[in-house]
Amino acid sequence: MAATGRRSRHTALPRGRHRGEDTSQSFARGFAALGELALAGVQVSARAVDLASDRVLFSVDDHVVMPTASIGKVLLLVEVAAQLQARHTSGLTLLDREARDAVGDAGVWQHLAVPSLPLADLAALIGSTSDNLATNVLLRRIGLEAVSARTEQLGLTRTALLDLVRDRRGPDDAPQLSVGSAKELVWLFASLARGEIVDQPTSQRVVQWLSLNTDLSLVAGAFGLDPLAHRGADHGLLLVNKTGTDNGVRSEVGVLRGPRAGVAYAVSMYFDDSALPVRLGVIEGMRTIGLDLLEYVH
Repeated sequence: MAATGRRSRHTALPRGRHRGEDTSQSFARGFAALGELALAGVQVSARAVDLASDRVLFSVDDHVVMPTASIGKVLLLVEVAAQLQARHTSGLTLLDREARDAVGDAGVWQHLAVPSLPLADLAALIGSTSDNLATNVLLRRIGLEAVSARTEQLGLTRTALLDLVRDRRGPDDAPQLSVGSAKELVWLFASLARGEIVDQPTSQRVVQWLSLNTDLSLVAGAFGLDPLAHRGADHGLLLVNKTGTDNGVRSEVGVLRGPRAGVAYAVSMYFDDSALPVRLGVIEGMRTIGLDLLEYVH
């Protein structure tokens, strides 16, 4: 599908009202949980659509640009997959880690002895553990400019990967690793699931990398899946998701298919992370949305 076609498809998505177009009781728990969090000072943005019809199931401030932490790495994976499909690079190309790439927190490569890994393996590490070191090495090879150009080509105006991963952000650095709106993120994942991002092989490659994700701690915590092995159907459920976690940020976007239906969803929270009960309340709220999604598809 051409870029203009994708852009028109994105803008044609129905705009959700605050309580969504589905006013049944199936999402009552989630709306109540989000409402309580908003009253407590948490900034909330969320959206879910039926995968088959694009019908909006619920929507809360889905146009608002929110910090999304590692979710922006999906845009890097899209550009990597597109370059592999166009044969601009090879998945077997060995990339070296350098001192300037060093970063802590998420990922396993920083704990391994091997100094070089194939490009495709770095993408798999990002998909599975949101590997920060692998992200920085891939970004150095692919270029943030190329990722930004691909993002613009897809018609995304409120979603972006802004920077490489940093242990500390200074005044001259982007304030966030990535930002996004729930509306655009839902469109992106629904389009990946349909094979419409760049082309079918590119979309499929990205989905394969994301299907390795081991973080089921937020919305997906309600689905009862094995976080280390859920690439196949489990009780009729299939999940592809990406999470983003930072100080005061919890965000998740995904596609969940079940025996009755499929949904694309995105939930982002921005909050004062100075007290553990606040963080736990945010996570509980996200899992409550997950229970509603599970009920809808299963």
